[in-house]
Amino acid sequence: MDHFQLKNGILHAENVPLPRIAEEVGTPVYVYSRATLERHAQVFRDGIAPVGKSHIAFAIKSNPNRAVLRVLAKAGYGADVVSGGEISRAIAAGMKPDDVVFSGVGKTRAELEQALDTGIGQFNIELEEEGVVLAQIAAAKGMTAHATLRVNPDVDAGTHAKISTGKKENKFGVGIDQAPAIFDRLARLPGLKMHGVALHIGSQLFDLDPLAAAYARVGQLVADLRAMGHDVDRVDLGGGLGVPYKPSENPPSPADYGEMVARVTKGWDVTLMFEPGRVIVGNAGILLTRVIWVKPGVINPYVIVDAAMNDLARPAMYDAWHDFAAVQPNGQKMVANIAGPVCETGDTFAMGREIDAVASGDLAIFRTAGAYGATMASTYNSRPLVPEVMVDGDNYAVVADRIAAETILAAERIPDWLA
Repeated sequence: MDHFQLKNGILHAENVPLPRIAEEVGTPVYVYSRATLERHAQVFRDGIAPVGKSHIAFAIKSNPNRAVLRVLAKAGYGADVVSGGEISRAIAAGMKPDDVVFSGVGKTRAELEQALDTGIGQFNIELEEEGVVLAQIAAAKGMTAHATLRVNPDVDAGTHAKISTGKKENKFGVGIDQAPAIFDRLARLPGLKMHGVALHIGSQLFDLDPLAAAYARVGQLVADLRAMGHDVDRVDLGGGLGVPYKPSENPPSPADYGEMVARVTKGWDVTLMFEPGRVIVGNAGILLTRVIWVKPGVINPYVIVDAAMNDLARPAMYDAWHDFAAVQPNGQKMVANIAGPVCETGDTFAMGREIDAVASGDLAIFRTAGAYGATMASTYNSRPLVPEVMVDGDNYAVVADRIAAETILAAERIPDWLA
């Protein structure tokens, strides 16, 4: 459930009519619902309750807006980060350093130092050399880095190839067959405390069976590590639960997921770490846009909107579906292509889709845009960087300004030798 609903024939975000936001902030603009964020955070927490000891770290990459992070910090969530910048965002939003998990295949030495100095709770080590360097840095500082070893269980998540992370050809983690020896060597290093293992096999998952298979493989690894004499008190299960981008889609619920995890991990006697992202924020946000033209086409008309691929990249990158709806629907339908103003054929959101009938000047939304939306935006074609708004009941606030093309231009320099 989300809080973007029709009231008296007009789409609202909670109790705020979307035309008000369009008039006062302009379009395109991302709009988030605080009530939806809080509800999804609680539903996920309730869903995993059967697993026992757990820790939830929100995947900041899905939506790093500081106001969004503050809502989740107040809900008791930590942060799963993949860069030094995300560490800074998590702390600035009020998340506790000890609740931060540092993932990512390309952590730099500077980022490892930053994370140690910040006092984060867990490093997910991606390769043996990273663990060696982390141990050296920590020992030189007189500190201990707390870590897990990320393994690649070679399980196909059955998702889009560009968001699959658990097959042997993917860049993440170490081969699960190599993990015992690597873990053993890392566990002997001063400055490093190895707590367990981590995995993440992909995003937007609709089938729990690949997850269950991956977790079973990791369960055997935990048993093998303990047989070697190692203490294992944490297993990071990653994230990846899917959300419905279409009304017909029915992904597993957090309760379904929690039941599976409790069953597969029974007897592990560890703290289970979770890194949800999209499942928390996906349906908590929409992209509000205005129709510029309805351009006649050879087969179907083109609805040209003021949002573009630089504002919402997922359709261009992944052929992703986002439902398109009129803010003030009149009950009529049309078959059309939906495209933006960017000078790329790929700047297309839908082809030959039945949508609410719209005309030039009408407002519309792309639904389920709270994850991997604004965070992936750019200024391609020298377009302004899209702003973000959060709604709270009857009120809203701009939580990220529109950054004008002129502001970006002012940050550039022409060298003297080109004068």
